[in-house]
Amino acid sequence: MKNFSEKIWNESEYSYDAAYGFIPEIHAYLHDDNEPRDCMLVVPGGGYCMCVPHEGEPVAEEFYNRGMNAFVLSYTTDITMSVPLYRQPLKDISRAVRFIRKNAEAYGISGKKLIICGFSAGAHVCGSLAVHFDDVKDENPDYADISNRPDGAILSYPVITFGEYTHIYSVQTLIGKEPSAEDLEYFSLEKQVKPDTPPCFIWQTQTDELVPVENSYLFAKALRAQKIPYAHYVFPAGFHGLSIANDAFFSGNTHGEYTLDQVMKAVKAVKEGNGVNVSAQRKAELEAQFPDEPSGPPAAPPIDMSWQEDAGLWPSLAEAWIKRL
Repeated sequence: MKNFSEKIWNESEYSYDAAYGFIPEIHAYLHDDNEPRDCMLVVPGGGYCMCVPHEGEPVAEEFYNRGMNAFVLSYTTDITMSVPLYRQPLKDISRAVRFIRKNAEAYGISGKKLIICGFSAGAHVCGSLAVHFDDVKDENPDYADISNRPDGAILSYPVITFGEYTHIYSVQTLIGKEPSAEDLEYFSLEKQVKPDTPPCFIWQTQTDELVPVENSYLFAKALRAQKIPYAHYVFPAGFHGLSIANDAFFSGNTHGEYTLDQVMKAVKAVKEGNGVNVSAQRKAELEAQFPDEPSGPPAAPPIDMSWQEDAGLWPSLAEAWIKRL
């Protein structure tokens, strides 16, 4: 396997007030041969506050083992919840798709499908590109003429709506605590599906305690209204953040902590008194959440190994769906 990281923006073209030296990047999991393969771009969730590791590398490795070349995107987030992100994560995934396609021959994906796969807020990033890809122009001439429309989108327990059934912290971190009606409408993805939206694969559990399952139904209904091909699976049980329901996930043996790079840079800056617009309350919360001497990982939620028998099948179902595209 070939592993490496690439910054998707030049320093001169990337600007976000709360970046703290972070620049979005892709981390590669490529087969060490010359055989062209379909590509999976994995986009972790984390409420737009972070990119959680267990929704990055384990997913990339799963689809790598199924014969695809894969990447994990570390996009712009804000753990301080102080500087609204607005369209920066959408710009990040748009550039990532163009960046990968520009290097398609080197990455072994020339002429093959490029699928984006997001989780929770990361699924909102993917869904935003699926419905708004034609809004995102790239000012860099090296990428301006490269398509940013994915060949398909996998949306895992997705944040979709900014209406009644939303995940409020994702809303606040993305567009602020007093968002405009225009921004709420734009990022309510069920209202933005168009005839050229790419095919989508949606999955969620009925018992999701963080993002209501209605999000999945709203998007599936919107896709059907526009006659967009889609698959939609709602499994009977499982917690939010289930990711790849396999033995490694349930044992906690997941890796890929590189996705937390921006978080750790931001926390360090806040502790040193260099946070951008960070309130005293949020500073105290971050100091408690990220102590200088960690007491150990938080307790894992209760696990039912039978989830592997239904929700754990989603990668196989997605693999079959990809073959149909």
